[in-house]
Amino acid sequence: MASRAVPNIKSDRPAETREFFVDLLGFEVAMDLGWVVTVASPTNRSAQVTIISNDDPAAPGISVEVADVDAVHARAVEKGFEIAYSLRDEEWGVRRFMLREPSGTLVNVVSHRTD
Repeated sequence: MASRAVPNIKSDRPAETREFFVDLLGFEVAMDLGWVVTVASPTNRSAQVTIISNDDPAAPGISVEVADVDAVHARAVEKGFEIAYSLRDEEWGVRRFMLREPSGTLVNVVSHRTD
């Protein structure tokens, strides 16, 4: 079901965090929306880290990409998980929601839209 899981780092120094992964570890910038940057290995695009600026108080601890975010959302609601960010389409091309896993970590569940 999950095709990718990406750790999210909340940083009060996002430019320095980005440079750490790029300059030291050889990652490349895969996405940069200003407040959120994803870096990826140039040889293994599924090896990624997302850096979220501290301006986002609801920054998730991990993002999990799934094939059918609507189905996962329906199961999460059915099981009574706390939905912290409602299911919606985002302007940058994803459909997502966020929920809390049992220990309290915020999980961003996402699918890339094809439209």
